[in-house]
Amino acid sequence: MSGLRVAVIDYEAGNLRSVEKALETVGASPLVTSKPQDILAADAVVLPGQGRCDAAMVALQAKELTAAVHQVIRQGKPFFGVCVGLQLLFDSSEEGNAACLGVIPGRVRRFVPGLKVPHMGWNQVTFRVDHPVFAGVPQGSYFYFVHSYYPDPKDQSWVAGTATYGIDFCCAAARGNLVATQFHPEKSGPVGLKLYENFVQFAARVASKAAR
Repeated sequence: MSGLRVAVIDYEAGNLRSVEKALETVGASPLVTSKPQDILAADAVVLPGQGRCDAAMVALQAKELTAAVHQVIRQGKPFFGVCVGLQLLFDSSEEGNAACLGVIPGRVRRFVPGLKVPHMGWNQVTFRVDHPVFAGVPQGSYFYFVHSYYPDPKDQSWVAGTATYGIDFCCAAARGNLVATQFHPEKSGPVGLKLYENFVQFAARVASKAAR
């Protein structure tokens, strides 16, 4: 797996070094990049993120990265969105009423009044679907969250994992080559590294099939 090229998209809103280090730990060769050509040439792509959804979209557009994101997803390359990287995949967000990438139908919503935000710390995740990236991860595992908004898919078949904070909310989405989590695997200890290891192994299998 050491030769697997994983592009980590740098749009000045990501937890880049932690994601890069996690990918290196599980045997990938990550490249932190803001160049569309690097993203298109990669075997797999990670879209990390922290901060505001609307500001993140402005940065992606300013760096002319949105078309590359859409293209690699359409091509079937393994794609992993993390935290704001999940939220950006939806149609829109209540955080500044941002128009987002529109890959997953739905809207990102603020937690209901009365809940302390951001939702910060460790929370249990219940996985709702089988996907290679979740293989071997026990139900009820704890992952690390920092967020004030949560994704609300129109099509519930996108919901791959849920957590509870005042309400049950979608904290992971998955379909085919695309996986995204509201929590931070790179900050979640061994169980988070397991997700990245699974993602790298999944991407290696996809790359091997594409090379035949």
